[in-house]
Amino acid sequence: MDAIGLVLHPTKLVDKSVDTVLAFARAGSLRVLARDTDRDRVPDGVELLPEARFAAEVGAIIALGGDGTMLGALRMTVGRPVPVLGVNHGHLGFLVEVTPAELPGALAKVAAGEFTIEHHSCLEVGQLPVKYGFNDVVLGRAGRSGTVSVDLTVNGQRYGYYRGDAVVVATPTGSTAYNYAAGGPVLSPSSRAMVVTPVAPMSGISRPVVLGASDRVTLTVAAESAPIAVEVDGTPAGDLERGDRLTTTMRPDAAQVVRLSATDHANRSRIKLSLLDLPLRRDQLLELIPAALRRNPD
Repeated sequence: MDAIGLVLHPTKLVDKSVDTVLAFARAGSLRVLARDTDRDRVPDGVELLPEARFAAEVGAIIALGGDGTMLGALRMTVGRPVPVLGVNHGHLGFLVEVTPAELPGALAKVAAGEFTIEHHSCLEVGQLPVKYGFNDVVLGRAGRSGTVSVDLTVNGQRYGYYRGDAVVVATPTGSTAYNYAAGGPVLSPSSRAMVVTPVAPMSGISRPVVLGASDRVTLTVAAESAPIAVEVDGTPAGDLERGDRLTTTMRPDAAQVVRLSATDHANRSRIKLSLLDLPLRRDQLLELIPAALRRNPD
């Protein structure tokens, strides 16, 4: 590896983390690359490249943001997976592992080889400009009226239909996101599976369906359906009309995530899932902690 790539959150200030990475790179005589769309947000010493060249030349990526920034970095590497380290400048963050304060120590561990690689599969979607989803593909209402109605076909066999607010197709990584909020199961990161979950179902299939990684899933828009807007990893990806079909399959080992401690990361994820189930906001939860024990309330 002779080049580190930076992927920045589109709006959050991440200057201190950028400076930390630059100092680390100088000490190791490494190039630091960024996309030319971030030219106004990186200092001198960072090479700016078009996104295609950026993805082709980096040896590793550091994503500075939240899970959304991390997912964007992973999508860039599908054709050429490289290790991606996530630094959490967001809120809960299930994919990102390192806080900005921990970044210097994390980089030292990476340099010493004290890390593992966690391989992630993604959903590969046909018929859309956004082709890869590491969390989920969501078929929701394009407007506020009407319902989504789609037929589910798996490997050419018709399973039934959905009618409700939305349908979510999620990976194990994305099972803790919209799928979880809609009442779907949490899939083990080690499972070779995907899950299809209806949101606020009115009729048809009313429960999640867990499928194998080799299954080919097709969702066909029914004649009575409202127009559908598709999102891939929360990014608008196109619209579907009556009669349109969307097909998705799992692409194995599509990305590499750096894990400094898989056990610590799993424990933090369990805590974060528990926090999502609490009927308290973060500031309300903080009020329950004695003042002497509070640290980093932001």
